[in-house]
Amino acid sequence: MLTTGKPDCAATVVRLRQTFDTGRTLDLDWRRTQLRAMVEMLADNGDAIVEAVTDDLRRPPFETWLAEIVATVNEARYAVKNVGKWTRRRHRRLEWTQLPGRAWIEYEPYGTVLIVGPWNVPFQLSLTPAIGAIAAGNTLVVKPSELAPASSRLMAELAPRYLDPEAVAVVEGDGAVTQELIAQGLDRVLFTGGTAVGHKIMAAAADHLTPVTLELGGKSPVIIAEDADVRTAARRIAWIKLMNSGQICVAPDYVLVHGAVRDRFVEEIRSAIADFRAETPAGLPIVNERQFARLAGALAATVGDVVIGGGTDSERLEIEPTVVVQPDPAEPLMTDEIFGPILPVLAVESVEHAVEFVRRRPKPLAAYLFTASKETRDRVIRAVPAGGMVINQLLLQVATARMPFGGVGPSGMGAYHGRFGFEEFSHRKSVLAKPTRPDLTAMFYPPYADKRLRMLRRLV
Repeated sequence: MLTTGKPDCAATVVRLRQTFDTGRTLDLDWRRTQLRAMVEMLADNGDAIVEAVTDDLRRPPFETWLAEIVATVNEARYAVKNVGKWTRRRHRRLEWTQLPGRAWIEYEPYGTVLIVGPWNVPFQLSLTPAIGAIAAGNTLVVKPSELAPASSRLMAELAPRYLDPEAVAVVEGDGAVTQELIAQGLDRVLFTGGTAVGHKIMAAAADHLTPVTLELGGKSPVIIAEDADVRTAARRIAWIKLMNSGQICVAPDYVLVHGAVRDRFVEEIRSAIADFRAETPAGLPIVNERQFARLAGALAATVGDVVIGGGTDSERLEIEPTVVVQPDPAEPLMTDEIFGPILPVLAVESVEHAVEFVRRRPKPLAAYLFTASKETRDRVIRAVPAGGMVINQLLLQVATARMPFGGVGPSGMGAYHGRFGFEEFSHRKSVLAKPTRPDLTAMFYPPYADKRLRMLRRLV
C-alpha cells in the first residue's frame, strides 16, 4: 500500500481483517510464497535500499548490505525452510487422571497485527518481525519510522509489488498514525524504539487489551576481565561502536574494565579506531539535529577525561568517535542510552564490582563479557540480568535466526527471530480431545456421595 497524504488507517485494517477472515493466510503455501517474495524483494532492490538508507543515515553501503539485506534474507530463507515444522501440532502426554484422551498445542495466528519499525536499521527491524508474523499466518501492517523517510517511502513502494497487498500493508506516517492504527483494536503490536515511546505504545494498546512486544534498548554494558584478550576486545568493541555511528540498540553503551588493564584497553581502542577510520572523515553522521544536540550536550557535560575524539560539527551533524574515561556515574553519559559514537570507560577493581555496578541499574537489552575463564563466564551469566548475553563478541546475537532476541524489564518484553518470531505472533491454543465412551467422568456427576469424597481424598 503506497500512501499519499493522510492514510486511512481504519479502511486498511478492515481490508486486512477481511482477508484474514477468508482463511487465505492459514495456507502454508501462501506463507512460503510471501516469504520467498520477501527474499526476492530484498535481492532485486539491494542498490535501491542502499541508496535510501544512505539518504536517511549516511551509512556506508557495506553496513547496509550486511545489516539490512543479508541478515533479513537469511531470516526469510530460514523461515521458508522451517515454517512447516513450526506449525505442526505439539502433542503433550496427559496425567493418568486425564486418560483416556489426547492433548496438543495448536498454533493459530492472532489475526491482524501491527509492526512499528525504528529509523536506525529501518529495513531489518521492520521486516524481520514481519517474517515471523507472516510465518504465523497473520495479516499485518508495517509502519516504518518517519525519521527515515527515504527508507519508509521505498518500503511502501516495494511491498505491494512483491507481497500480497490484501494481506500486507505498509502505512507511512508519524506517531499520530501509529496511535490511530493501535486504536483500531489490532490483535498484536510489536514496537522497536525508545523507552518513552514504548510507554505510549503500551498505554494505547491497553485500551483494547492488545498484547504487545517491545524492543526498547537500554544501556548495554561491556565487562572486560583482567584475563581478557584486550586487543581483540578493543577491536570488536570499536567495530560495533562505529557501526551506524553507534546508533544501534545493542551497541556497547559503556565499558567496565579491570583497572589493571584499563590503560592498555584505551590504547588498543585508540589504535583500532585509527585503523578502522584511516580512509574516512573524522566525524560520524548523526540522524538529526535533536539527536545531535542531545549527544553534544551530554559530551559537554561530562566530568570524565575525553581521551579520544570529542569533536562535534553542528553544521554537518557529525561527532568524532569519542572515548571518555571515568565519567561520573550520575551524569547523562552514564544514565541515558547514548545511541551514538561516544564510549564511556570506567575502571573497576574486579569482575564482582562490575557485576554489582550493572545490577544496580535497569536491566539492559544486551550485556557483553570478555574473559578467558569459563568460571568467570558462568558466574557473570548467572549474575547479570539482561535480554541476552554475548561472550567475547558483540551484536551477533541479533544475527542468528536460531536464538530469541528481545529485552527484559525496562529493555523490553517478548522476543522474536526464527521459531521464536513465529511463536511471538501465534496463539498457543491448548486442545484436549476426549472420547464419549467409556464415560469415566460419570463418577464425578452429582449427586455427590461420601464414598466418592473418600476416594478423592485418597488421591491427594
